[in-house]
Amino acid sequence: MDPECARLLPALCAVLADPRQPVADDTCLEKLLDWFKAVTEAGSSLLLLQENPCLVELLFHVRKPQDLSSRILSFALRLAGTFAAQEDCFQYLQQGELLPGLFGEQGPLGAAAWAAPTVRSGWIQGLHSLAQHPSALLFLADSGAVDTIFSLQGDPSLFVASAAGQLLVHVLDLAMRGPAEGRGPAEGRGRLQARDWPACARRIVCHLEDCLCSEATPRVTQALHVLTTAFRHCHGLWTQGLWVQLSPLVARLLEKDPVPAPHALVELLLSVARSSVPSSDPGLWETVAQTLSHLSPMQAGPLAAGILKLQDCPQALRIQAFGVLLRPLACVLEAAAQAPGTPGLLEGAAGDQMAVDTLPPSKSACVGLLCSTLAHLELLQPLPQRPSPWPQAPLLAAAVTILRFCNGSAAPSSELGGHLCAMLVGCVRVQRAALDFLGILSQGLGPRELVTQVFAVLLEYLVSPDSSPTVLKKAFQATLRWLLGSAVPPGCCDLEPRAQLVLRELLAVLQKRLCSPCWEVRDSGLEFLTQMTRRWGGQASFRQALLASEVPKLASQLLQDPESYVRASAVAAAGQLSSRGLLAAPSSPEHPAGPQNTSFEELLLVLTTDSEGFPRRAAMRVFTEWLRDGHVAVAEDQERFVARVLQAASGDLDWEVRVQGLELALVFLQQLLGARGPGAAPPCALAQALRALCRVQLFEFAFRSLFDCDRPVAQKSCDLLLFLRAKAAPSGSLQEAGDSPDVAPVEAALQRWRAGEQGQPLGELAPEAVLAVLRSMDLEALRDTLAESSDHVERSPQSLLQDMLATVGVLGDNEADCY
Repeated sequence: MDPECARLLPALCAVLADPRQPVADDTCLEKLLDWFKAVTEAGSSLLLLQENPCLVELLFHVRKPQDLSSRILSFALRLAGTFAAQEDCFQYLQQGELLPGLFGEQGPLGAAAWAAPTVRSGWIQGLHSLAQHPSALLFLADSGAVDTIFSLQGDPSLFVASAAGQLLVHVLDLAMRGPAEGRGPAEGRGRLQARDWPACARRIVCHLEDCLCSEATPRVTQALHVLTTAFRHCHGLWTQGLWVQLSPLVARLLEKDPVPAPHALVELLLSVARSSVPSSDPGLWETVAQTLSHLSPMQAGPLAAGILKLQDCPQALRIQAFGVLLRPLACVLEAAAQAPGTPGLLEGAAGDQMAVDTLPPSKSACVGLLCSTLAHLELLQPLPQRPSPWPQAPLLAAAVTILRFCNGSAAPSSELGGHLCAMLVGCVRVQRAALDFLGILSQGLGPRELVTQVFAVLLEYLVSPDSSPTVLKKAFQATLRWLLGSAVPPGCCDLEPRAQLVLRELLAVLQKRLCSPCWEVRDSGLEFLTQMTRRWGGQASFRQALLASEVPKLASQLLQDPESYVRASAVAAAGQLSSRGLLAAPSSPEHPAGPQNTSFEELLLVLTTDSEGFPRRAAMRVFTEWLRDGHVAVAEDQERFVARVLQAASGDLDWEVRVQGLELALVFLQQLLGARGPGAAPPCALAQALRALCRVQLFEFAFRSLFDCDRPVAQKSCDLLLFLRAKAAPSGSLQEAGDSPDVAPVEAALQRWRAGEQGQPLGELAPEAVLAVLRSMDLEALRDTLAESSDHVERSPQSLLQDMLATVGVLGDNEADCY
C-alpha cells in the first residue's frame, strides 16, 4: 500500500465508524471496496491487516449495537468477506470471533439493521467473497448461514433474492470442486453418485428437491433459477450427477396442470442442453420433447428456438421443435383464403381446430405469439445449423399473409380468419416484426409468383397513408433488401426486369413521401434514396427513371428542411446523387457552374451556416468521401477544395466536425504521399507534398488541434502528424534553408495554444520549419497521455481517501483533491 494512503487510512476508518459523521456516498464506498480488492489480489490480506490494525478495529466496531448507517454496515460486511477470501487471513479473523459476529446469529441477522435490503445484500456479497476455501465451508455450516441463504431466496427484494441464489450455486460448486474433480477417470460414474457428495452439498440439493416438490410456484421458481445458474456457470463433472439426481423431479413438473414456472423451466432445460450433461444422459432429450408437447406455443417457442440453435441435437427433436415454431404461421395461412398451389406449412396438420388450440383468443397474447415466432425464425434463418430443408416459399407466403391481415387486404377463409383479421388490422407491432422477417427472407430464393406478391405488399405499405413512420421505415428497408436480392446474377448491379418495373413505382412513392408533413417519413425516404443511389447509381435504367422524376430536385430542396435530422439525410443524399452525376442542372442563370459544383457550394453553405451539428457532420462525411473517390468538384482544383473545407471545419464548434476535418486532411495527406505502407516517401514527393499542405493551411489546423479541449480531436491530430513524420525522410535528406529554419513563430504559437490562448494565425509556413518542429515534438508521449482517461489522477486511491476525509472536514482545504 502507498505510504500516503496508509497515513490517511486510520482517520478514514474513524470517520466510517462514527455514526455522527455524514455518511460517504455509495460511489465512494464502491470505489474504496474496489481498491481493497485490488490490494488483496496483489498481495497478502493478512499482512495488510497486520500493518493497518485500524481496519480490524473498524470491523470490530461495526459489530456493536449502534446507529450506524446501513450503507456503512453493508460496506463492512463486504470488506470482511474480501479479507477472509484468503485462508490465512480467514483464520486470523476467526481467532477474535470477528466473522461469527458479522455473519452469524449474533451479528446483524438479529438486529434492526437486517430490515434494510442493503444490509442483507452486503451480507450475501460478503459471504460470496469469503467462500473460497475449505475453511469457509465449515464456517458456513457451523454458523447457520446456509439456512439464512435458503430463506433469502424468497426475499422481497429481487436483487437480494437473486444474489442468494447465486451464492447457493457458488457454495455448491465450492463444496463439489474437491471431491468430484479429485477422482480419477477410471472410477467412472461413481464420482457422480449423491452418496459421495459432501454434507454441505447434500444439504443444498435436499433443499432444491423440497422446492421442486413444493405446491408453491415461487419455491419451484427459486429452485429452477438456482439450477439454471449452476448449469450455466459451473462446468465440473459433478453437474452431471446433479442432473441425474434432480431430473426426475424436473420431469414431474410436466404432470401438473398448469405447468409451474414454465419460463424458468425452459431456461433450465436450455442451460442443461448447452452443458456437458447431454453427453452423459441422453434422457435429457426426452424431457425436452415432453416439455415441447406440454407447454403452450408461446411458452415453448423460446425452448424450440434454443434447441434449433444447438449444433448437436437428435433429428427427431429438431423436427418437433421446428414444428412448434411453424405452427402459428401455419394457422395464419389456414385462416386466409389462399390462391391454388400456395405452399403450406405442416402439411396435413393444419385445420381450424389446430388454429383454435394454437392462436390465443386475446389480442395481446396473439400479437405476442406472432411477434416472438417471427423473431425466432428471423434469428434462425442465417444460421448454418438451421433446419434443412428450409421452407422458404411457405414462410414467404406466411409473412405476406400476416402483412395483408394487418392492412385489411387479406380474405379470411373462416370465422377464425375473420377474428384474426380483427385482431391484427392496424397492429404496428406485428407489421414491424413481419417486415423485418420478410427482409431477412430476401437472402433466399422463392417462386416467381410469391416474389411478385412480396413486392406488391411492400408497395401497398409504402403507398398507404395508414402506414406509421416506423412501419414505413421498415418497409423501405425490406424493399431495399429485396431489390438487392433481385440482382442478376447475384451481386451484380443490374436489376432484373421485374425489379425495374417496381423501381418506377418506387420512385413515384418516394416522390410523394419526400413531401410528407411528417419529418420521420421524409428522413426515411432520403435514407432509402441514398442507399439506392449508392447501389444502382451507375445502372442505366435506374439513372433514366430517377432523372425523369422530381426526386433529385426534392432532395436538394430538403437541404433547407426545418428538421435537422432531415437536413443531415438530405446532405447525404445530395452527396451521393452528385457523386453519380444525378443532380439536375440548375434552372436559373445565377448558377453558371455545372450541377456538381453547385452541389459543392450548397453543401459548403450547410457546413458554414447550419445551426445544428448533424447536417454539418453529414457534410464533412460527404466531402471526405468525395476526396477519397475523386469527385468532379475535387478533381477540378483539389487544393482549393481541401483548403475551403478545412477552413470551415477548423473553426467549427462541434468536435465531431473537427475530427472529420482531420480525417479529410489525413486522406489528402495519404493521396499526396501514398498509402499507409511502411517507409519514408521520396524526398522530391515529400517536398511537393509539404508545400501543398502549407498552401491549404493544414498544419495550422493540425497543430492547433493538438491542444484541443476535446480529446478525440487531439488524438486524431496526433495520429495525422505521426503519420506525416513517419513518411518524412531522415533529417538532412530534405534541403533545408541554411540548415537552420526559423521555427520560433511556430513554437511560440504552440506555446500559446497549449496555454489555451487563441493567438494569431500562423500565416504562410516554410516546409523546412514544419519538419523541424515535427521532429522536435514528442508526439508519442502526447499520444500516450491522450490515451489515459480524463480522471486518471482523480481515480487514484490517495485522491479517493482525501476526498472522503474532506467531506467531513478532517483535512484542510489544501489537502483535499475534490474534483
